[in-house]
Amino acid sequence: MTANSANISTSVFRLSPLIRITLLSLYIALTVPLPFLSQVTAAPVPPGLLWIGIGIGLIALYAVLTEQVMVDDEGIQVTYPAWVPRFFRKGWSLPWSQIKELKPRSTGQGGLVYYFLSLDGKAYLLPMRVAGFARLVEIVQAKTSIDTTDVRPLAQPWMYLILLVFTLLLLLVDGWAIATALTTRQLT
Repeated sequence: MTANSANISTSVFRLSPLIRITLLSLYIALTVPLPFLSQVTAAPVPPGLLWIGIGIGLIALYAVLTEQVMVDDEGIQVTYPAWVPRFFRKGWSLPWSQIKELKPRSTGQGGLVYYFLSLDGKAYLLPMRVAGFARLVEIVQAKTSIDTTDVRPLAQPWMYLILLVFTLLLLLVDGWAIATALTTRQLT
């Protein structure tokens, strides 16, 4: 029995909840105070317009965070829910038999990302922020016979945990800023 003949049922890997919660919280922490501060400082951009922009941005961010990776006996596929427009985020699909190699590339921040190289020369980014990444890599190795022992996630969970803690602190500061803005508005 070869590595490629190992049968697996369809497995779905979604973005890690820690990453999803952290990024959504950070977005909220960075944007929600803006309409309040806009009103207090009499900025030329009306708060209502900022709220609309924040809402659109939140929907766009959530759409990106709904990415899921599906693997089965046929191949690997990155998909998004039907409500995410294809022009916004287009998934991809690659049969196991078309994968030539897994190529590492360094990022601008010094990390490593990996790309599947297909037989026709196209590159497909290996999703690295999914829950169960180690299992995904095991399946890739079993189905392609590519050595994945050195493949590690781009960011470790502790990094997102630190970012989440600082985001929660920022939300506390936001609460203070919003309360101050509301109090200042009532005084004038």
